[in-house]
Amino acid sequence: MTEVTRNINNGDDSPPERHRGPVVLRRGSQAEKTTTDQRLLDSRGPSDWVHTDPWRVLRIQAEFVEGFGALAEIPRAVTVFGSARTPRDHPEYELGRKIGAALAEIGFAVITGGGPGTMEAVNRGASEAGGLSVGLGIELPFEQGLNRWVDLGVNFRYFFTRKTMFIKYSQAFICLPGGFGTLDELFEALTLVQTKKVTKFPVVLFGSKYWGGLYEWVRDTMLAEGKINERDLRLLHVTDDIDEAVGVVKEAYKAWEDTH
Repeated sequence: MTEVTRNINNGDDSPPERHRGPVVLRRGSQAEKTTTDQRLLDSRGPSDWVHTDPWRVLRIQAEFVEGFGALAEIPRAVTVFGSARTPRDHPEYELGRKIGAALAEIGFAVITGGGPGTMEAVNRGASEAGGLSVGLGIELPFEQGLNRWVDLGVNFRYFFTRKTMFIKYSQAFICLPGGFGTLDELFEALTLVQTKKVTKFPVVLFGSKYWGGLYEWVRDTMLAEGKINERDLRLLHVTDDIDEAVGVVKEAYKAWEDTH
């Protein structure tokens, strides 16, 4: 699409402005005299432009296209988060494996970050139970790669693209004990539900010993000081029981089906 540049005078005390597509330019930022088409066709410059932010937009766009294309036809799914540092002989590994299997047995695909530890356990449990095991990896300085139990995997450069996929293709989140990454995804999901960007989306915190302190702080500090309301607090479900966690997912999915 050709970018159109036009001068605007608002007829009041507002500074004059120019529109360059969706971008508004005022005061000194109006100095540019050439058009986008002219700059595209009229000269050849250095190759630094391939490393600029506008060029990165195309990479971001490509990631969205690849992600949407790969995941569009997966069945209903639950994203399970947890620590990449969980060793295979740790009880949380076996717990993740059982949760992955339990979700597969009721017809849900599982989605994880595709890495080792708890993520591997969940993918493994789902795969062993005959379910679809999805891994959405991320490019990191300490390269991990997708674990061997991932049936369908997509690797991303950008966290925000990957987060969109977690939300878009999941009907619920289950958070096992994890670190900053798990907390990041947890609060992003809560924010999106609170602001009604997504609906009928339960968030289960599995492990009351691990998550209990956080839940109490949310209740006794955030809620008590009016930073959230009772409805927001009810977005969180804390449990130590796999059947209860799966029940929350089933109930929320049924409510979603009833409205669609």
